[in-house]
Amino acid sequence: MIREKEIKAPNGIVMLLVLFIAQVFSVLMLVTLAKSGPVFGILGTLLVVLIFICWFGFFMVNPKEGRVLQLFGKYVGTVHESGLRWANPFYSKSRVSMRVRNFESGKLKVNDKNGNPIEIAAVIVWEVVDTAEAVFQVDDYEDFVSIQSESALRNLATSYAYDDHEGEEIALRSNPGEISEALKKEVQARLDKAGVQVIESKISHLAYAPEIANAMLRRQQAMAIIAARQKVVEGAVGMVEMALQQLADRGVVELDSERRAAMVSNLLVVLCSDDAAQPVVNAGSLY
Repeated sequence: MIREKEIKAPNGIVMLLVLFIAQVFSVLMLVTLAKSGPVFGILGTLLVVLIFICWFGFFMVNPKEGRVLQLFGKYVGTVHESGLRWANPFYSKSRVSMRVRNFESGKLKVNDKNGNPIEIAAVIVWEVVDTAEAVFQVDDYEDFVSIQSESALRNLATSYAYDDHEGEEIALRSNPGEISEALKKEVQARLDKAGVQVIESKISHLAYAPEIANAMLRRQQAMAIIAARQKVVEGAVGMVEMALQQLADRGVVELDSERRAAMVSNLLVVLCSDDAAQPVVNAGSLY
């Protein structure tokens, strides 16, 4: 496996001055040596051509960018220091951006852990941290990031249920923090070989597939109604218990079992009813 090796490249401004002086000097030498004979003229011409070739060694390095240098296919090193730089003109200089980038997957249709078809999408924030691996380990690291991120997202979606109806396990909808962390680890494990670091990952879209969306919506509504009813009943029972206790403690009225049952029934109807109860005043005896 090829690891990044940072190297220093000479300052381009300094090399501009050096090459300019050397070029002028080589031209003067050519004129001088040409008078001494054809052999010296050829040597002077080679010197001029050699210095002229050196002018093609200049390259620019922008901030948060690396230039991967190769000599006839052999990796030489990576230059990170920004500014105008100079290197061997025979080096190939590949530009690799190390800025933070976003990748947003398309809406993928997969089956969750329970086999329900769902639609899911994610946003991956990433950056290149090893230019050598990014260039040499994979053919196209940007394409590699997109394909592997979608593959990791598919694998994650099949490992968790869309929703945990019993509240005992991690689910895609109810545990966004845990799911984001799991997705980040899943994507990072696939992108390590490409010299890419995942900074953040989040689910950007999550929904049931259209063919079961209506059925699942009714199920969620039914569960929400049941949960609400349970809270209402718990509160109503508590209020009835408190009312009976206070009546007994203050000695307001003594109730036998039949009257207590009637009072409990009436209070529960009033407290648990969806509509406002209409009271009926009994002017006679309960018996």
